[in-house]
Amino acid sequence: MSTHGEIRKVTTHRLQEMKQAGEKIAMLTAYDFTMARLIDKAGIDVILVGDSASNIMAGHETTLPITLDQMIYHAASVIRGVQRALVVVDLPFGSYQGNSKEALNSAIRIMKETGAHAVKMEGGSEIEESVRRILSAGIPVMGHLGLTPQSIYKFGTYTVRAREEKEAAKLRADAALLEELGCFSIVLEKVPAALGREVAQSLHIPVIGIGAGSGVDGQVLVTHDMLGINHEFRPRFLRQYLQLHELMTHAFQQYIQDVKTGQFPSTSEQY
Repeated sequence: MSTHGEIRKVTTHRLQEMKQAGEKIAMLTAYDFTMARLIDKAGIDVILVGDSASNIMAGHETTLPITLDQMIYHAASVIRGVQRALVVVDLPFGSYQGNSKEALNSAIRIMKETGAHAVKMEGGSEIEESVRRILSAGIPVMGHLGLTPQSIYKFGTYTVRAREEKEAAKLRADAALLEELGCFSIVLEKVPAALGREVAQSLHIPVIGIGAGSGVDGQVLVTHDMLGINHEFRPRFLRQYLQLHELMTHAFQQYIQDVKTGQFPSTSEQY
């Protein structure tokens, strides 16, 4: 907070300062106005409008089905609830791979139609041309390496990535390439902690981990997972800060019972 009481917005430059100062970066997902406003007011640094909306909000098995239009809808909703945090939006599967012109158009649509601050893309050297083209238009890009859920059918599993030296070497090279191209940050998902630390120390830009150990520059979790709204999903890297699944279920059941028995509304809850 600044001395005049106005809110100091988090920018890509501010994240760079935080890394240099050794201040960890906290990042969570949001897909709607109400949740985004709560998370922003709590003081989060970065909000990711993740393509995980495909799973969390739409009930799909993977992140692949969500469309660019749907991501724009979610991102615009989130932006209306945010005053301080940097808002990053996932470019969904099929909107940037293999065609850098389409990639640029997708990124421009997100920036123009949502008011978001940056986009995130999965992959390294395979998407170099798309990253280069988006950055050349002045749009900040966050990279994403390690487990890249949009490639789930290629991997065939959600297990830890880059345990083998060959894959680790490619990850190191991709991370260096993304920094060199001009990405402002990289997400590392489900890689060994030692590799996460090594990559974070080798780069000047912030590295944000999810299941990448404590040696990185920040952490990201899916909000619905860390609140325990989704109680089926419990990977090792997830800390549940609440068990909202139980609390919410109880509240719904209590409401149903109160309606059925005539206890709601009471005389004081009527006009």
